[in-house]
Amino acid sequence: MNVIIEPVRPKTDETEEIRTGLSDEEVRLRQEEHGFNELQEEKRKSAGAVFVDQFKDFLVIILNIAAIISAFLGEVESSIVILTVVLLNAALGTIQHVKAEKSLNSLKAMAAPSANVMRNGKVVQIPSREVVTGDLLIINAGDYICADARVLESHSLLINESSLTGESVPVEKNEDFVTTDAVALGDRKDMVFSGSFVTGGRGKAVVTAIGMDTEIGKIADLLENAKEKSTPLQERLDQFGKALAIGITVICLIVFALDVIRGRELADSFMFAVSLAVAAIPEALSSIVTIVLAFGTQKMAKENAIIRKLHAVESLGNISVICSDKTGTLTQNKMTVQHFYTDGKIFGSDQLQPGNKQHEKLLRMALLCNDAVTAGEQEIGDPTEIALVNIGKQYGFDERMEREQNERIGEVPFDSRRKFMSTIHRIGHKQVMITKGATDVLIPRISRIETAGGVQVITLQQIESIRQAAHSFADGGLRVLALAYKEVFPLKTGAVQEEGLTFLGLIAMMDPPREETEQAVDDCIRAGVKPVMITGDHKITAIAIAGQIGILKDPSEAIEGKDIEKLSDDELKDRIEQLSVYARVSPEHKIRIVRAWQEKGNVVAMTGDGVNDAPALKQADIGVAMGMAGTEVAKDASSMVLTDDNFSTIVKAVSNGRSMYNNIKNAIQFLLSGNAGAIFVVMYASLLALPVPFLPAHLLFINLLTDSLPAIAIGLEPHGKKVMKEMPRDKDEGLFSKRDVIQISLEGLLIAAVTIIAFRYGLTAGGPADATTMAFATLCLARLFHGFNCRSKDSIFRIGIFSNIACWTAFLIGVILLNLVLTFGLFEVAPLGKEQLYMVYGLAFVPLIVIQTGKLIFVKS
Repeated sequence: MNVIIEPVRPKTDETEEIRTGLSDEEVRLRQEEHGFNELQEEKRKSAGAVFVDQFKDFLVIILNIAAIISAFLGEVESSIVILTVVLLNAALGTIQHVKAEKSLNSLKAMAAPSANVMRNGKVVQIPSREVVTGDLLIINAGDYICADARVLESHSLLINESSLTGESVPVEKNEDFVTTDAVALGDRKDMVFSGSFVTGGRGKAVVTAIGMDTEIGKIADLLENAKEKSTPLQERLDQFGKALAIGITVICLIVFALDVIRGRELADSFMFAVSLAVAAIPEALSSIVTIVLAFGTQKMAKENAIIRKLHAVESLGNISVICSDKTGTLTQNKMTVQHFYTDGKIFGSDQLQPGNKQHEKLLRMALLCNDAVTAGEQEIGDPTEIALVNIGKQYGFDERMEREQNERIGEVPFDSRRKFMSTIHRIGHKQVMITKGATDVLIPRISRIETAGGVQVITLQQIESIRQAAHSFADGGLRVLALAYKEVFPLKTGAVQEEGLTFLGLIAMMDPPREETEQAVDDCIRAGVKPVMITGDHKITAIAIAGQIGILKDPSEAIEGKDIEKLSDDELKDRIEQLSVYARVSPEHKIRIVRAWQEKGNVVAMTGDGVNDAPALKQADIGVAMGMAGTEVAKDASSMVLTDDNFSTIVKAVSNGRSMYNNIKNAIQFLLSGNAGAIFVVMYASLLALPVPFLPAHLLFINLLTDSLPAIAIGLEPHGKKVMKEMPRDKDEGLFSKRDVIQISLEGLLIAAVTIIAFRYGLTAGGPADATTMAFATLCLARLFHGFNCRSKDSIFRIGIFSNIACWTAFLIGVILLNLVLTFGLFEVAPLGKEQLYMVYGLAFVPLIVIQTGKLIFVKS
């Protein structure tokens, strides 16, 4: 017969209303006053409105004007091509936006569909949205909590609050009133919270908050108000686009005015200005950046990082701070035994001696005073007890077999007031009570100790040794359990005295760091990225883990949430760079920490898996959610999801992001230097009153066909090893430095020079039609060759001529397309003779030779 001895609990004062529940009339009045128990959502932009917004970009406006003017002048083909590109970019932008806004829907999905409440003196089941403040919740194992409520009655009530606090260990709730709200959420033992799950026991609680007033409602509000940050690339492209648009507009107006003053026909002047605009604007820029990022996301997906928002790839390379959750991100999210203390000695988890009766007794009794079970990958029970089962298996003990052979005949369940539990077993011909719990409460109940020489009366020196060992473990962030036993007489009643115990040993455990985390943290630091730990766990545990993996150098770098509360935003910002560990924090603290780093000019990544992480994930420049252990809310609020929940994957992602940014920048440099060459040629012809060197169709052919493929190929350049030895880029750094602008201008002038030579040669040898065709062909081919120059800052002879096959493929396709146009007279080109073609090919090859020679001489390897 099992004997279950329940501890006596103090009675809670109850009003008649709480005992019988609310009346229907009272429920109606409260719903009228406070509304329903549901999360609210701001009105979202429609897909149509988002689509219209895509046309507000300066460059897009100029392209639309160019298309209208081209159509007005009879260049219908040019207008169709321009509008097609604009519509394609608008569609891509709309699709990305619509996919992004799903966070609140996932929060709503967490709400319990129904709740058991006391109404009119009876227990009834109602939809959770109809729960009101003052309702008496009837709570049982397996229930989802639908509102925040104050515990009135608890019978071993265990609640999993990991979605809110990030900590996986269930919390035992009781009716002892917590007198202050200043304590962390995880320490409010008298409250149950909406969105949490009942893992064991039963109880009653009176509802104190519903809907947006609950803790999960506050998270929903933070999520709604957290502003998603534009990535550095988006910001730089926007700034660059505006500057380019203004510059192009001014130049086009000047050229148009000059032509009109010189007496050129108004239509011809328009055509010249349109040619210049088309030459200057990299029409496919947005599409190329999107395509390069898409290819990058495919590569990263193979490395366990799924990118939800394309531009986030580039932001990864700009990260200067990674704020990481502890549980499940830096650690394994699995309690594991680290040390034993028995017979006055400390042993590592793998140092117990098989055949040693004392050691085997310690393991066996840890399995018997234990309710957890494992079956293959499935583990059921309290994480602490699961750790004891797993260490037993490590030494060949099977918990099911041990429990069958040593039948449990009685138990005193664990209780948070007592801080220990006891079970009674038949072991051989004896009845033995095994007790495990907190060291400080068990020591006064111990009178003897098990040693290698047998059982002895415990001495003060031995008690002090036990206490020192327990303190040493606790200071290292370990959770410590003491194990003791005593032989009891055959049970006749439910009464048992948990006194006069024999001490057997201490077992210390923790959620250990992932094996690869220490190396990943070191890689971050060497790359100029500061790793920061933000956790809901206790400060001592956080300090211990952070110290092990290299995040923390000194305990003074750690702070608790209650201390953050005392700091103003300005004070937090002043201290932020001296802090590396934040313990016992709330969702509001996480957002404040992220914002403080951002206000210091940093690009911040935030990792997490719980609902409590979602607002900070959205606020961060890069939100990184865990794919295996993460909630859907966290995933929806993130920019990137790790399918292996591995911190080291973030380091790979940072490396990929840095390489991809360099590749995108090189691709844009390729487009701009080529377009600069076209602009210089058009301006040269305008200033000297020469015929138009290019038709808009020629420039669109170059920009959209022969330029696009090389630009994409440059974006696929293999990643270099040097990127993780560089410091993060300055957040306020422009897309291009003055040096870059000078380089782009010089390269453009070089391409323009050979094009002008071809143009003048065509005018002399054939006439305007031949000149235009030679200028078009030379510019197109020179830009195709220029693709090899833009692969890297270094020479292709050092990085490998054939290391990027995509560049060769793009070059060959471009050459084939150009020759088809010249052969069949497409795009209004004139037929060229052999001598003219030789001139085109020879001149187009010159910039490649000059630039590569310069890199070999002036660029250090």
